[in-house]
Amino acid sequence: MTAPIPFFDGHNDFLLRLLKAPAPRDETWLGTAGHGHLDLARMKNAGFAGGMFAIFVPPASSGPPPDFKALMADPPYALPMPPEMTHPQAQPDALAMAGLLHWMERSAPNDFRVCRSVADIRTAMKTGVIAGMMHMEGAEAIGPDLDALYLFHDIGLRSLGPVWSRPTIFGHGVPMAFPGSPDTGPGLTEAGLDLVRLCDELGIVIDLSHLNEKGFDDVARCSAAPLVATHSNAHALCDSPRNLTDRQLHMIRERGGMVGFNFAAFYLNADGTADTGTGWDVMLRHLDHLIAQAGEDHVGLGSDFDGCVLPDLIGDVTGVPRLFDAMAAHGYGDDLIRKLAHENWLACIDRCLN
Repeated sequence: MTAPIPFFDGHNDFLLRLLKAPAPRDETWLGTAGHGHLDLARMKNAGFAGGMFAIFVPPASSGPPPDFKALMADPPYALPMPPEMTHPQAQPDALAMAGLLHWMERSAPNDFRVCRSVADIRTAMKTGVIAGMMHMEGAEAIGPDLDALYLFHDIGLRSLGPVWSRPTIFGHGVPMAFPGSPDTGPGLTEAGLDLVRLCDELGIVIDLSHLNEKGFDDVARCSAAPLVATHSNAHALCDSPRNLTDRQLHMIRERGGMVGFNFAAFYLNADGTADTGTGWDVMLRHLDHLIAQAGEDHVGLGSDFDGCVLPDLIGDVTGVPRLFDAMAAHGYGDDLIRKLAHENWLACIDRCLN
């Protein structure tokens, strides 16, 4: 039996599922029930060698989580922008999720390691240990004085998106709407510019995936680091505000950055629906376009596992080897598949952190 191709994933929301799941955390992480998109056993079987584990604090709600498949079933749609979340509201859950990432290491020390550098990731991969890098999606937990950024960096934070799809004191996220342009709203605030400068100083990747176009351009002007969008697709093929224009993809290429190919059906399908019948042809068209515009050294995976509606052909993490098979059948050579699987991500993170 051929060993699966090892891959590094630019974005997942497993920590939020671990925090909110009704099942005990041991069952969610170490069990074999197969719920959600990720758990340790399926990750090992699929070749999941490492990834960015997102700390994401969802909008406050007393009801059940939104059914995005139903909400996005009949475009056009424009979901209301969630209200701004304060620092005191966001920080408890953010710290809890950071703690859970370290608990994952303690509960499976031979299989999972929290990594702070590419050297750490490579060491983990060589020994068959999954490399987890801490990411933050939406910086509300940092606060205006930025003091908490030093704390989170000390406990492993190496990637941060200033916004999710809602406004923050740092900038403006794109709405969940279709069709739409990422050119919505103003750019970074002065606090946002300060946040970007401090991330550069500390060695923290700035994630552009949920940031609007003016904010994207502000980061490009303010930061000397590579431009990175951890989980976005091609706006030319699916005109969701969450996807990247060709101009943005060219900038990512010029700056030695990365775009992580997002598996979410509503960022893949040309009609903006969350149709799970999405075919390999649709996914490969996005990959072809990302490679053509950003370059084959600047594209990887950014699954959005446990945070999106997946195509049935992928289903969960065990579907990634099937995606690699589809890439090969489409004509991608072994060298290109290895780049897309993990080599590009590791090279880019190394450029960002050093």
